[in-house]
Amino acid sequence: MKARVAALVPMRHESKRVPGKNYRPLVGQPLYQHIIKSLLDCPVITEVIIDTDSPTIMEDASGRFPEVRLIERPEGLRADTIPMNDVLLHDVTRVEADYYLQTHSTNPLLSTETITRAIDLFMDKYPSYDSLFSVTRMQKRLWDGQGQAINHDPNLLLRTQDLPAVYEENSCIYIFSKSGLEAQGNRIGERPFMFEIDAVEAWDIDDELDFRVAEFLYQQRAAVRV
Repeated sequence: MKARVAALVPMRHESKRVPGKNYRPLVGQPLYQHIIKSLLDCPVITEVIIDTDSPTIMEDASGRFPEVRLIERPEGLRADTIPMNDVLLHDVTRVEADYYLQTHSTNPLLSTETITRAIDLFMDKYPSYDSLFSVTRMQKRLWDGQGQAINHDPNLLLRTQDLPAVYEENSCIYIFSKSGLEAQGNRIGERPFMFEIDAVEAWDIDDELDFRVAEFLYQQRAAVRV
């Protein structure tokens, strides 16, 4: 029997750094619509769910994406200080699935092909790996707050491309089970698989510059496809 995979996309109405970020137009359509379309096109996702406190998003999504399930976020989970794991713990009690994929509306360049590949890979590796999260490879000279080298020897100036890679959690994709989330209280389990995504596709919108860069990258990718 085919596993049921539910895609969860949490979205807050307010955004401090970029006002109205989740529903602000990017290349002519509200930002959140880009990731929703990519998820709906994914053949291995059973259901797409938006968790939000935004009346703007709920109204727009109900008309634009009638097949998407909307969950109104409870008052107690709406503050920007609430950990995402707490939001997900609520959502998995409302949505039945074998596995859950969580992503964000701030990843407009994330493709259906990459999402599909991540799910297929997780299915192949489960239960040896109990969860999956996406990362971006970094090969740069990194230092901690005390001025200590993290991933290199300052006395041995290797070319950056020869440095051992470190990986940034890029918040594009998390895959987990309900039992794992509830046991750990965390979307990343005890035996996670790191799924590498190209830095351009993993571009995340956090501030105004990110928004402008994402729009540029989106337009460049569209031009190449034409």
